[in-house]
Amino acid sequence: MKSVNEIRSSFVDYFRGKGHEGVASGPLVPRNDPTLMFTNAGMVQFKNVFTGVEKRPYSTATTSQKCVRAGGKHNDLDNVGFTARHLTFFEMLGNFSFGDYFKDEAIAYAWELVTKDFELPKDKLLVTIYSEDDEAHAIWKKVAGFSDDRIIRIPTSDNFWSMGDTGPCGPCSEIFIDRGEHIWGGPPGSPEEDGDRFLEFWNLVFMQYEQQADGSRLELPRPSIDTGMGLERMAAVLQGVESIFETDMFRHLIDATASVVGKAPTDETVASYRVIADHLRSMSFLIAEGVLPSNEGRGYVLRRIMRRAMRHATLLGTNEAAIYKLVPALVREMAQAYPELSQGEKLITETIHLEEERFLKTLSRGLQILDEQAGSLGEGDTLDGETAFKLYDTFGFPLDLTQDALRNRGIGVDVSGFQNAMARQKAEARANWSGSGEAATDAIWFGIADRVGATEFLGYETEDAEGEVTALVRDGAEVDSLGEGEEGYLVLNQTPFYAESGGQIGDTGEMLVDGLRVEVLDTHKHHGVFAHKVKVLSGTVRKGKALGLHVDHVRRAAIRANHSATHILHEALRLVLGDHVAQRGSLVAPDRLRFDFVHTKAMSAEEMAEVEEIANAVVLQNAPVETRLMGVEEAKNAGARALFGEKYGDEVRVVSMGETSGNALGWSVELCGGTHVRRTGDIGLISLTTEAGVAAGVRRVEAVTGHVARQRGNAAVATISAVAGQLRSSSEDVLDRVASLQDQLKRAERALSEARQKLAMGGGSSDAEGGQQGETVNGVSFVGRVVEGLAPKDLRGLVDQAKKQLGSGVVAIVGVSEDGKAAVAVGVSSDLTERVSAVDLVRAGSSALGGQGGGGRPDMAQAGGPEGTKASEAISAIRDTLSGA
Repeated sequence: MKSVNEIRSSFVDYFRGKGHEGVASGPLVPRNDPTLMFTNAGMVQFKNVFTGVEKRPYSTATTSQKCVRAGGKHNDLDNVGFTARHLTFFEMLGNFSFGDYFKDEAIAYAWELVTKDFELPKDKLLVTIYSEDDEAHAIWKKVAGFSDDRIIRIPTSDNFWSMGDTGPCGPCSEIFIDRGEHIWGGPPGSPEEDGDRFLEFWNLVFMQYEQQADGSRLELPRPSIDTGMGLERMAAVLQGVESIFETDMFRHLIDATASVVGKAPTDETVASYRVIADHLRSMSFLIAEGVLPSNEGRGYVLRRIMRRAMRHATLLGTNEAAIYKLVPALVREMAQAYPELSQGEKLITETIHLEEERFLKTLSRGLQILDEQAGSLGEGDTLDGETAFKLYDTFGFPLDLTQDALRNRGIGVDVSGFQNAMARQKAEARANWSGSGEAATDAIWFGIADRVGATEFLGYETEDAEGEVTALVRDGAEVDSLGEGEEGYLVLNQTPFYAESGGQIGDTGEMLVDGLRVEVLDTHKHHGVFAHKVKVLSGTVRKGKALGLHVDHVRRAAIRANHSATHILHEALRLVLGDHVAQRGSLVAPDRLRFDFVHTKAMSAEEMAEVEEIANAVVLQNAPVETRLMGVEEAKNAGARALFGEKYGDEVRVVSMGETSGNALGWSVELCGGTHVRRTGDIGLISLTTEAGVAAGVRRVEAVTGHVARQRGNAAVATISAVAGQLRSSSEDVLDRVASLQDQLKRAERALSEARQKLAMGGGSSDAEGGQQGETVNGVSFVGRVVEGLAPKDLRGLVDQAKKQLGSGVVAIVGVSEDGKAAVAVGVSSDLTERVSAVDLVRAGSSALGGQGGGGRPDMAQAGGPEGTKASEAISAIRDTLSGA
């Protein structure tokens, strides 16, 4: 029996043997298609190749592509665990031809692989084709020898694939296997086609047309092939099981789950085990790519997946975090094919664990409300949408989690009502938002960009240039001129001013010509247009005017140093904390830098020091900072780090710095559009100032460089020197001197406390020497005193001391602090506790002081009150209570 890993290798090796380039899986977060939330098919990474936008050095390829379908229009989340074939994470095996071979070869390859290499019985196979595709029909008859009834014509879009409303498209041919009469279902196109008897496992797409906007189709000059075989489905077929969850990989994951929860699956619980096994794969691969649980976008979908799995873990009886314990089992199964799992294992584990802990805190209350609201509902009833939305909005319950919790009871959820409640909340939020001036005028920049084109940036090479004014904006509208004293936005055909982007803030400076002086306050970018925020200091600036452009050199130099230091810190953090460290935001300003990165816990002082040491070692190399333009794939293959979520063109700017033997390009290599120093030594010094958490799984470090860092260091040295002078010590011995003084202070405080206690109880008087002398109240010796200047914590010791001296009796002491508040402590000797309770007495004293309650034991109790002026009344109240005991 072939394992899942063996099937994957067999497929890829087969097509490599046919001359196909073996291409690694593209990322789950697609880089070349903003319409997709996640990669959902093998062709996604080749989309631009099919459309002709991108060229590759090969014309045929094969891949095993990791895919997720859990958000947007491709969403199988609700079905997972309750059917034999739905998954949120799956692998798509594929072979591709970019204008090389077409239908004949594609069908022949498929038939040879499934019947010879995979040894599937020919009499159990059948195919579908698009109803008008006579060519495919003839090829299948020739290659496979199928009779007409085993080549089923489908007239719908199910067998006609398109990339979008326009663009490449073409007919499909799907390959099915008949798994036997014991499984319900009929062949494709029949009324029972939704059953599981006839399983589709491979889809061959023949891209031969280009869809036009007017509805017509043109023949593509170079027809192409895109196929997709579901690895998990093929594994079920080859391993002779009816469900993908019975294949070897899922069996191992389910066994690991059973070990963690302490019980084996049953018919009633097996769905929960399947949900956990599938969702474990999705969440782990997404986290490995840097997606973190959040309340929006991809992070929200990830959180839904995670919380659905966690909910099913609780259904299996777990009441503590458990799913994170399954990560090693997944790594064992899949890391050989996908090494990012082992590289990110620590981050994956910690992220899941944190989310589990967070979810378990809210789960109990959410389920309680759900039970209260749905308690009267029965099978066939529907939970109202308002309640479902409250669970989502208040307790973080995604809608599908509420649906899942009610599924076993046969109760539905009013999805329309839920959506209406969400829409109403969003409308209210919009109504309460006033908007900004820039947001209100954003439409203007579309028109300007369309008319004048993108601004050419010259600032990498120079900070002084000339540019022609192409547009002016004031108060949200285009104008022909800006006069003296007026503020607005100025657009040029070219500029050395850097526009805020990638964390680096915009440049400032001035524009000058013939008595005209314009101050540049900031620089932004809208749709490729650089918008310089300006104030005209003298003269009038008009469209068409040529200006001398001068960036603030000192400010830019500081920004450059901080930006280069950010790159160095990124690499140093990765070396110290692990490969999971990835940028999640930054600020590069002239006076400081801020860097946000993926990490799940606070850095220790030792880690901070190590990062700083590594970073400054690179600074001291004074190595050149090099910039080069490279193809995206070439740059990544060379080790360049890309900013997660950024979209890059065919060519990218690669910035490398530092000397190393590990990478020919440099020690730190990143794709970056910002400005940088010429050599690392220009940074001067990097000094970390703070480290803190800013979001779940995201930490932030701040630092200063160069002159600011030197000033900070000098200030610290000056402070230490001043302290040393005050302590009459050398700077090197300051810590030892401080420790010695702290020890002396502690001894002095203890001695002072003891002296105050003696003084409060009579000091060296004969009473203190011969034992406490008290009055007799109700046959009991009673000592009651008011003391000042003692801390409340010292009263108990004072009472114990007085009790020992008294022998048998009651001691009550009220201490009055400098702020006028009071504390009262009462002690009762052990021979009297059955008759007298210290708790009752102290409560009487506290009441007199304006306090409430008090507590302790029958032999010792303490309380307080805000009215220290009534200390004597408190003693009297205790005495009166004792007299009535």
